Amino acid sequence: MSIQLADYIALQSHGARVNDLGAVRRGGAGPADARAFVIDGHPVMIPALSRSAADSGYEFIPDGNSWRLESGGQLLCRARAVPRPAFYEGQTAEGIPYAKIALLHGRDCLASTVIQECVRYNDIRTRCRFCAIGASLDRGATIRTKTPEQLSEVALAAKRMDHVTHVTLTAGTTANPDEGALYLGRCAQAIRDAAALPVEVQFEPLRDKRLYSRLKDMGVSDVGLHVESFDEKTRRKMAPGKAEVSLERYFEAFADAVAVFGRNKISTYVILGLGEDPKLTLEGCRRAISLGVYPVIVPLRPLLDSFLAKSRPVDPRYLATMYRAVGAMLEEQGLRAEESTAGCVRCRACSLLQFTEKEIQVGDNP
Repeated sequence: MSIQLADYIALQSHGARVNDLGAVRRGGAGPADARAFVIDGHPVMIPALSRSAADSGYEFIPDGNSWRLESGGQLLCRARAVPRPAFYEGQTAEGIPYAKIALLHGRDCLASTVIQECVRYNDIRTRCRFCAIGASLDRGATIRTKTPEQLSEVALAAKRMDHVTHVTLTAGTTANPDEGALYLGRCAQAIRDAAALPVEVQFEPLRDKRLYSRLKDMGVSDVGLHVESFDEKTRRKMAPGKAEVSLERYFEAFADAVAVFGRNKISTYVILGLGEDPKLTLEGCRRAISLGVYPVIVPLRPLLDSFLAKSRPVDPRYLATMYRAVGAMLEEQGLRAEESTAGCVRCRACSLLQFTEKEIQVGDNP
């Protein structure tokens, strides 16, 4: 039994009721306030802590070794909740729990916010409105800065114990973005040497474009340059500090990074539901894709610890239209998630673009 694409999109936007909220991660960077499920073989992050999730018509109900996904009391399909990773039980020689150093994202991606702070976060004038990077640090769920040695130790354990296949390293913006990116590169190099896993690193456009080659030499396989929105007006409103780096500067960085890493190895996050102009969004996606950059389009997640906690879920019909349009662009240019080596594109749990790829068939279009 399988579900329709319309259900996937509604689940991703509105979320679902999940009785075991203790297993849901709250706060921080990345896919917070959500739980990972595998449905019909596809990893999907489902919001579980938002206001809309509490009122959702969808519900995951534990049933033996699997979960029943119901809508209005009717069974849609069975799903598997990604279990708590075994490596979470480990700790470093200093007594730091592995789960404070890195977490499992989706089904097989090890992810860490290496530097759990951002120069823009503590100033209301510059903080990204959708971000909650400081929440997990305030809650004591992580440590401020992870070392290359800690990350390589955890990566090796996650590979051996939980079959992790790739790694994502991100960070808040540092005072000198180039130095922050190089620190991520050193962490990637340590992971590559210890665990032989491919690593994506995420950072803002580099001031010294020669550093892209240096990062590749350090073992970085993929790069995320997250623009957040291709609508400049929306960027200034929702990511006021980050918008100081112009869209044109991002496109220059896209070209510089693709020249070093190749097509399909560079990605950018594009958040839908921030009040953006759909036309500008699609124009930006098309331009990025033509350069070989994979735009990971995702709906806004109104994180409880962010300024947008009370925002309404994104209209599923709008999401469906944008997914189809961007999916067609990707197919036209020959970009595919499977061609990425590591990172958000490879993970695929936060974006339903995975269902626009030609070989994947899922129900009927919404």
